[in-house]
Amino acid sequence: MSTHRTPRLAGSGERAAILCGVGAALPDTVVTNADLTARLDTTDQWIRSRTGISQRRIAGSDLTTEDLAVHAATNALIHSSSPPVQALVLATTTPDRCCPATAPAVAARLGLGNIPAFDLAAGCTGFLYALATAAALIAAATAQSVLVIGVDRLASLPASNDRTTVPLFGDGAGAVVLRRGTGADAGALGPVVLGSDGTHADLIRAQSPGALRMEGAEVFRHAVDRMATASRQAATAADWALADVDHLVPHQANARITGFTARQLGIPEDRQLHNIEHVGNTGAASIPLLLAQAATDGRITPGQRLLLTAFGAGLTWGATTLTWPNLSPRPIHTKGLPA
Repeated sequence: MSTHRTPRLAGSGERAAILCGVGAALPDTVVTNADLTARLDTTDQWIRSRTGISQRRIAGSDLTTEDLAVHAATNALIHSSSPPVQALVLATTTPDRCCPATAPAVAARLGLGNIPAFDLAAGCTGFLYALATAAALIAAATAQSVLVIGVDRLASLPASNDRTTVPLFGDGAGAVVLRRGTGADAGALGPVVLGSDGTHADLIRAQSPGALRMEGAEVFRHAVDRMATASRQAATAADWALADVDHLVPHQANARITGFTARQLGIPEDRQLHNIEHVGNTGAASIPLLLAQAATDGRITPGQRLLLTAFGAGLTWGATTLTWPNLSPRPIHTKGLPA
């Protein structure tokens, strides 16, 4: 498997990207499995047993990708301890328009001035690609602080009558703030392992909203193999033993994929973070949304070692390590969106 690792010199005194803020946003509309079974040829038991999902959040036509990104970013910025943000990287598969990019509009609404702001598309691995990009901007001294957003409205991609894909997807956004620091600082991001394989691009594809196609069995096999391999590489690069990982933080694609991946890594169920049962697959928002929720409800605490991993369309995959800092995320909601 061909992978790329973001450069990072050894030693706790070397420059590193430090996570110092986290936030998230979810639409208020909840769609339960019961709501879906009323119009699809499926059952609650079928959905739960194959995906682990009981409900998901869906954005209405009045709530855009940009709106969700702004709200998640606002929550992340409010309690962050970073210097003024000097760059913005936004990962999404579902921009509101093909051109221009979403990130500059988000930066303008946040009042961040004329900072560099750009979109990045890497499917459900987008957030990890964006983290690596932000860390590289910090390592190059291009920016001392970078806002990273993962946001998707994936519920619009499946055909409305496709019982195999409609139950999977939800909408949401998550954001983190990274600042310049050293490897000894709480919140230090480890080396990021990334990979892609375009020879399997047709396994997950969507030409337009309502036209998603996914080869489930093949996606399952690749996802487990790629995430497990990348996770081992990231842990090795950070000089971590898998036994020392406090929590696996996987992209929330499918509860069975998470379970199989964790078993390959030897990480027991009580050290696997998940929220898929309540939000479904939220794409690039999945990992930062999970981090924000787990920090809010106390599932992760300062000093714990986290192993982040994801897999998505492309095919793309990635993993990295993170020592959790002392943060107090705000409650997650979408009411009172910034103007």
